Order: sequence, then C-alpha cells, then structure tokens
Amino acid sequence: MKKKIVSAMLIAAMATSMFAGCGSSASSNSTTGTASTEASTEGSVSTSDGSTLRINLASEPDKLDPALNTTVDGAALAANSFVGLFTFDKDSNPVPALVSDYTVSDDGLTYTFTLKDGLKWSDGSDLTAADFEYSWKRAADPQTAADYSYLFDVFAKDGDTINVKADGNTLTAVLAAPCPYFLQLCAFPVFMPVPQAAVEAANADGTNPGAWCAEAGFVSNGAYVCTSWKHNESMVYEKNPYFYDADNVKVEKLEFMLSADDTATFSAYNAGDLDFIDSIPSDEVASVINNADFHVDDQLGNYYIAFNVNDKMFDGMSAEDAATLRHALGILIDRGYIAENIGQTGQKVATAFVPDGMSDGNGGIFREDDYDYPDADSHGYYTAEYDFDAAKAEATELLESIGYKFNDDGTLSDENPISVEYLINENTAHQAIAEAIQSDWSSIGVDVTIKTEEWDTFLNDRKAGAFSIAREGWIADYDDPINMLEIFTSDSGNNDAQLGKNPENSATPDWTAYDNLISEIRTTTDNTARVQMLHQAEDMLMDTWAAVPIYFYNDDYMCKTNVTGIYNTKFGTKYFMYATIE
Repeated sequence: MKKKIVSAMLIAAMATSMFAGCGSSASSNSTTGTASTEASTEGSVSTSDGSTLRINLASEPDKLDPALNTTVDGAALAANSFVGLFTFDKDSNPVPALVSDYTVSDDGLTYTFTLKDGLKWSDGSDLTAADFEYSWKRAADPQTAADYSYLFDVFAKDGDTINVKADGNTLTAVLAAPCPYFLQLCAFPVFMPVPQAAVEAANADGTNPGAWCAEAGFVSNGAYVCTSWKHNESMVYEKNPYFYDADNVKVEKLEFMLSADDTATFSAYNAGDLDFIDSIPSDEVASVINNADFHVDDQLGNYYIAFNVNDKMFDGMSAEDAATLRHALGILIDRGYIAENIGQTGQKVATAFVPDGMSDGNGGIFREDDYDYPDADSHGYYTAEYDFDAAKAEATELLESIGYKFNDDGTLSDENPISVEYLINENTAHQAIAEAIQSDWSSIGVDVTIKTEEWDTFLNDRKAGAFSIAREGWIADYDDPINMLEIFTSDSGNNDAQLGKNPENSATPDWTAYDNLISEIRTTTDNTARVQMLHQAEDMLMDTWAAVPIYFYNDDYMCKTNVTGIYNTKFGTKYFMYATIE
C-alpha cells in the first residue's frame, strides 16, 4: 500500500547539512540502528478526559471508500470505521471479526463463511452476507476502477464475475487456486463491505464511485462513524453503537487533525492538543528518540524511487539502453548513507524489492530462501556494501556504453546532458532524501530539479504517469511476496512506473512475460515452484531498474504514555478502537 510518509527520520549533527532528514517506516526487531530499546526518558501524558482521543495521521485523506483507498493513512481510517469478515490482531494475524465460523474445502478452493447473527450497519439496518457479495463484486468490477481490483484475480470466475455467493447468513467464495493469504485479504480494506443503497444513490450515472463517502455522515459498520469533516482541517469519528464489538470500545470519540505540517503537529502534541502523531519533524527526532512516548515498530515495506519507463527522457532509446540509463542512476545513490545518517531509526538498506522478514508462502522466509540473484555481485545494489567512488566509475562506464560522453572532470559533456525532475509530496523528510539523491547524481553532472506537490495531486500524477522520477513507498497489504510484485503488472492501478502500460513504446521493456508469470503464480498449486517463480519475478523487476529500492521501512510515531490499547500492524495500520486513556 502506498505510504504517505510524513513520519520523520532522525537528523543528528551531520557534516553535510544539505542531507538533513527523511521520512520513514520498517522493522525495529529485524534491523539494527540508533532507535534502540535503551532506557527511555519520561514521556508526556494525555490531558484528555478519557472520552476523546486526539490524533494526527496525515493530511486530507485521498479516498474513504475502502474499495478505492490505496494509502496507509486511508487504511487506518478504514480499519477504524469499517470491518470485514476478518480483522488483524496486534500480532498482525487475521482473526475472525464478523464471522462466527468458516470452513475450507480439502482442495483449498472453497471458503464458506457463516456471519454472526444480528450484524448492523451504523444506521441500524441489517448487514448480511449479500452486502459482502455486492461489495466484493463491485470492487472487482472494472467500472469501479479500484486500484486493487487485481486482488480479486484469486477468485474463480462465475461467468464474467468472481465466484462469490450469498445465501442467507452464509457467504461462499470459490478460488481459482489455493491462496495462502486469503484470510489476510478478508481483513484488508478493499474486502470490507460498503452499503449498496448509499453507494448507488450517490453515483447514479456511474462516474463517481466514491461519492457516497465524500462528506461526513456516511454509513459504515466499524467501531466509529465519521460525524464531522472540515476538509483539510479536521475530522471527528464517534463510537458506533451497532459495531459488533462495541462493548469493548472505551473511547467515545476520535478527533483527527488533518495536516502534513509535521512541525505544527509536533507543536500541538507538545502543547497537549494531540495524543498520537504519526510524524515527527526530522530535526526533533534526536530530542525524543529515548522518550517513553516515542515508538519504532516492525513494518513490511520498501522506500524506493520509481522511473516512469515511458518518460521522454528515454525517447529514442531501446528498452535495453533505457534500462542501462536507469541502472547507472540507480547505483549512484548512496542508500547506506540515507539509511544510516538520515534515517537513523534502524532502517536497513534495501538489497532488493521484497522486504526482509516477509514470508515466502511456503513456510519459509523469502529473503532466506536458497536462491541466487543473477547480479549477486553487482556493485553497490544487491549488497549492503557501498563505495561511492567505485559506483561513480561504474555509472560512468554504463553511460558510456550507451553513447554518453564525459568531460575530463568526470561530468557529462554538454553534447549529452541529462536533466530530470524528481517528484515528491510535501514533507521536509522527502525533501531531504531528494536532496541527497540530487547531490549524488550531480557528481556526474546530472541536473536534478525537485518538484513538490500536495498529497492528492501527487498520488494522481504518479498514477497517471505524469512524472519522470518519483519517490515511492509500498507497505505490504498482506504477508506474501506477491503483494510486493503484483503492483507492477500492466493492469495494476498501483503500477506507477508504468511498466507494460504503453507496449508500443520501444524504450519500455516487453512486460508480457512478467504479467504471465504473476498470473501463473496466482494459479499454481505447487507451492515450492511458486516460491521459485516469485524470486524470478523479483529478478525481472530488478532488471528493469524502474523501481530502485532505498531502504526497508520501520514505523515511528509518538503516543502519550497514559494512552494504552492502540496497536499497529506490520502493514502500517493503526487500530484505535481498543484504546483507553488513564
């Protein structure tokens, strides 16, 4: 899931001030760094009366329809206002929510779910298995234009629709092949139910599928209902008395400050106006890193940069030469410097795209599988060791191999300049990483312009391919490598690199084999072969150099010490419904 990274990285005193800070998230247990478990200083306490929790996750959410959301902050809002058949517990395991019982056929293809009795929407109307049939088919329907519609490719087809059927209080789903992560999907936002009558009433002509929840007051079925929404300013969510587990929800109200200004939210936190912030200004982390209210949690994700493979910078090139250009720029990023000196909360240099600690879907850990990368010795990319001068020499050699000429001082000749625009969303953290990359690339004379956009504009421009190079982040939606790899299929709404999106362009790689491989991974019944195919797919992606991993995430945030019960999954979703304020 796309990460709106406004949580900041520590900036200690550094020799080069231009490399000051970066945004973040990855795995405190699986990495080592300065965000340690050493003795903490005393944190601050909430001044709330116990009925209201005051939160900042991010700025204005892009979409609140769980079928249309693609961001981590949006997933947190969905998880606290909607709930599916399953939910994630504090250990990131899927556990039954609206399900009283379920069975799986011996061949692993048919799931039969029995819903709990007496389930209600927030308006008091009945919630039934038919709501799930409608919602899943809606999300899978191309007319809905859900970026996550490809997740429904795991289903067998019943004619032109996915094979899911409701019968009274029972929902039956038939899959095309055994899916080791299907119950995790059942806890993911795009599989949450939406109210058919409200959705269709607000979208009579079919042109705006998310219109039904564009303002406060929309019907939901989770722990809280959105009762107030001052756009770009604040949101209020109040307890839903019809929530299936309402008796265990103690905090009556969630108040969200909508802002990407981490300096302002940090000030509000210190003033006692916020109890939880998901972002810390880069230059403040050093002052709070040992506080009891500062946290660094495990996370499965990857901070990376994406090249738009259809961008004009590759015009006239072959697909191989375009990949060589990306290769040269990709290795000329000192990712270790970014992780260690800008990150400093335990981020680990990303040696490939699938993050450390992710399962392989066959009882093992993907990164620990006995599998050799074809470029295992490639300088400074697949390995954590890095020598900038050697990388610079290699980048120069790669560019010369495709016709670029250099001056005696090692910079690009005026005959063949390279000028690129690097796109980020508003945040000082992303700015710092962009400046670090800008400095690295300028060492060979590449001219880099940093362009900053508001979050919603940024998301839409990336999706439309209206960029040359952009900062990216992907937090896993479930614990299986295919989630990191299927986002790059040619039909994926999350494929910002535009791989396979314009097959007529001679500068872009032929992506048919990748699409077919992902399809085979989804349908194979041989889990051992599946693991090997997943590694093969990652190799194919890495060979394009269209997605250049920087580091694996962890997740840092601040929470008042007398607020307990909030939990955060390794997928980056915060669950507030079981919070208590002492």
